[in-house]
Amino acid sequence: MDFGWSTEQQALRARVEAFAAAHLPADWENTASLSPGSQAVTDFSKVFCPRLAEEGLLASHWPVEHGGGGASAWDHFIVGEVLWEAGEPRGPQYYNVNWIGPTILAYGTAEQKERHLARMLAGDVIWCQGFSEPSGGSDLAGIRTRADRVDDARYRVNGQKIWTSYARLAEFCFLVAKTGPARRDVSVFLLPMDRPGITVRPIASVVGDGDLHEVFFDDVEVLESERLGPEGKGWEVIRFSLDYERVGIPRYALALKTLHRAVAELQAEGSFGPDAELAAATALAQCEAARMLVYETVDKRMRGRPDTGSASMARYGVVLAERAVADFVLDWTPHLFTGDAAPMVATHHKRAIAAGLAAGAAEIQLNLVARDVLGLGR
Repeated sequence: MDFGWSTEQQALRARVEAFAAAHLPADWENTASLSPGSQAVTDFSKVFCPRLAEEGLLASHWPVEHGGGGASAWDHFIVGEVLWEAGEPRGPQYYNVNWIGPTILAYGTAEQKERHLARMLAGDVIWCQGFSEPSGGSDLAGIRTRADRVDDARYRVNGQKIWTSYARLAEFCFLVAKTGPARRDVSVFLLPMDRPGITVRPIASVVGDGDLHEVFFDDVEVLESERLGPEGKGWEVIRFSLDYERVGIPRYALALKTLHRAVAELQAEGSFGPDAELAAATALAQCEAARMLVYETVDKRMRGRPDTGSASMARYGVVLAERAVADFVLDWTPHLFTGDAAPMVATHHKRAIAAGLAAGAAEIQLNLVARDVLGLGR
């Protein structure tokens, strides 16, 4: 099997790299070392993403009839690899093109597509994700936030979400709420964040400013027309979106860059001996394994084949790879982690922490692999 890129794909990578070099400021790494949800990175995303859209690179993989370029998912991953390695200048807008937009494309009404997709394609709107809750963490079946019907056109939402990335700056929330008595009676709503009754409180963390929040919903009105998919059938919508989200960020790209940066430092010092070589080779192997697992998931998507747990395997592989690189840096080049010479090294470490929690905790991914891949049941 040939794992190489075609001539056209190599040309696309070079084009994206040239675009990033031309449009990122000289001190970009200092800004990129902040959280994607920070004010500075979010503001820059609203400058960078429209330029990316003009170049036809923001959502090239979306269908032509909905404003995209009709390119393959591979093209989107090439763009994502280059930009994530560069520090993700799309900021929180990677949500839009990676998984929220595709989910609206798959399940949205004509009105919802018209309202939301154009702004995503323009690169000027921020979304957040209302999934996790204090009582259940990553267990979406155990959520308590409720959307109770008021009449045929409205619901009233009450509850709390936690660890909500980008909530402070978001205009919309991809919200999951209970709409019936059964455990899996959940629905998805595309909720404007300026509705009365929504309170957002930032959570200070090592991950970075703007990444984590508590969100409270007190008698928040949400419209029937803002529900995505049928009432009580939200699990299909959620699983679709999670399959995209779990592999949407090519985290291995920044991990590989960080690993090579640390190895280059050791080589320059003349201290890249056998023990360091073995540790670096182990971390490199884990990064390459994660990349191949992600590629398997993309290949299945391209061929229209069922996921069967590959997205969860890929996500866990990425978590292990990022941890391996972070451990290598701390063990062999800790001065890169604490100094100012390479700000993205510390940034990789913070993002590696988040990888084990976002899109479902690592333990949740292992449960899904046990069930969907190994057939071990619940």
